[in-house]
Amino acid sequence: MMIERLLTLSEACERSGIHPNTLRKWDKQGKIRVVRTVGGRRRIPESEVERLMGIAKPDTPKKP
Repeated sequence: MMIERLLTLSEACERSGIHPNTLRKWDKQGKIRVVRTVGGRRRIPESEVERLMGIAKPDTPKKP
């Protein structure tokens, strides 16, 4: 089982170019998947940031 990397809100904003307030709003609206830390901080899965950017890579079969 592979553990997915979680990004801070700042890291997600830097990678995606999306404003922090927009990501917060989308979180409240349930438009993006967000994980909360014990302290209540947002962590956004790397795959979710890729999805937002439209660059999610489909699984491709490996060459034999």
